[in-house]
Amino acid sequence: MIVLVRHGETEANRAGLLLGRADPPLTARGARQAAALARVLARRPANRLLTSPLTRAVQTAAAIAEATGASPTVEPRLTELDYGDWDEHPVADLPGDVAARWRADPTFAPPGGESLASLRERVAPCAAELLDLVRDETVIAVSHVSPIKATILVALGLPDELAWRLRLDLASITRLDAGPMGPVLVTYNETPARS
Repeated sequence: MIVLVRHGETEANRAGLLLGRADPPLTARGARQAAALARVLARRPANRLLTSPLTRAVQTAAAIAEATGASPTVEPRLTELDYGDWDEHPVADLPGDVAARWRADPTFAPPGGESLASLRERVAPCAAELLDLVRDETVIAVSHVSPIKATILVALGLPDELAWRLRLDLASITRLDAGPMGPVLVTYNETPARS
């Protein structure tokens, strides 16, 4: 099984800012969320624990490692979408026509940033490797909203445009497993850490 975990809260998340490659730490609430995720994930042993290199994911993975005994390994392909010049700016500040184009065109990239299509190219090989592992192992992957959505879309053979129609909360768990006809979405957006 692949257990995809979105990191806990940061100040930028709390403020409703786009948060890509900027690297803030978890808030106190985010640390509590990571601890709650760890308690849930400790119930089922994991063979591997992967994490994005960004601090908020590494801190979340550290809490999970302490509870599960799995040693985290940094996986750069799990890094958040690069929002370029829009990083740490409110999405509400984008002009309506720009936001509409971004949602309609997976090749659209923020200035200096990364498109959803580019994100898919980066995440797809990682997702394929993880899906190969699920036959024999449970893998926890701590990441961010966009790579988790991309992993799900790749696994299920769905187009990038659907990412905008998937809500994924902070400190959430999503599970993918192997099925007789291909990957199966077992759970989505479980949120054990509401504090």
